[in-house]
Amino acid sequence: MSQPYNDNLRRVRRLTNEMLALADDGDRSRNDPSCGILYGILRDQAYRLRELVDHECENHRDGNKWD
Repeated sequence: MSQPYNDNLRRVRRLTNEMLALADDGDRSRNDPSCGILYGILRDQAYRLRELVDHECENHRDGNKWD
């Protein structure tokens, strides 16, 4: 059975995927520049979170805490 702390990291990774998909959808359907700024920020933050969660997952793997 998976550890809750690893499950939470997986959930964050899935959320970043959803954030990126939403940013793409929003960009395709936006009707003004301020929406583009919003979706650009969303995309940027998703990539930043993804980098952090990937690093944390690697730390768990290195510390034999990953399942």
